[in-house]
Amino acid sequence: MKQNFRTAALAFSTTCLLAAGLSSCGSDRGSETQTAAEIKAVQDSAAMPIDSARMAKPDGVMVDGVAMTGDKTIVANASNAPSVSTLVAAVKQAGLVETLSGEGPYTVFGPTNAAFDQLPKGAVAGLMKPESKDKLKGVLTYHVIPGRLLAADLRDGQELTTVQGEKLKVSVKDGKVMVNNATVQIPDVISSNGVTHVIDQVLLPPAPAQ
Repeated sequence: MKQNFRTAALAFSTTCLLAAGLSSCGSDRGSETQTAAEIKAVQDSAAMPIDSARMAKPDGVMVDGVAMTGDKTIVANASNAPSVSTLVAAVKQAGLVETLSGEGPYTVFGPTNAAFDQLPKGAVAGLMKPESKDKLKGVLTYHVIPGRLLAADLRDGQELTTVQGEKLKVSVKDGKVMVNNATVQIPDVISSNGVTHVIDQVLLPPAPAQ
């Protein structure tokens, strides 16, 4: 009897959540104006903590021999991986630690140190200067997608709108996933507030139109 009550309560709560913001739970037509995208966003956000726990490997995904576990945030996990220390330093310099440690969920395409080393000489040092903070933030948020996308969710030809506002192009061939020209080296690093895919190149947003 108690189990039936819990099941009914969960179903009722989910229905209320999907209708929130546009109608009360007793309304019979108000939620019809809510778009499918908005509903899906609510569903993804609501399900994310459970899904992350279910899909994360029990011992975490290994990066640099260190387990990236689902009980830590994106930033906390990345801070434990030496091969993405440049990315972590850039996130701190851009003032994005609090954002990427927040509830999310986020999908982050995280370049390795080797990826940053491929940029022109002096580019990283220039981006890390205080006067370049806005530009650095623009580059980093071009690597972040709202919501949680696992590798299995990425499809060939898909376009993803970044937090920065521009789009990324996904290509999938022979099981290899690429975002723009970067290859996903370590997929599905599950964190408590999203997922990180480690990539081998830095993604640079398109130059503003003149």
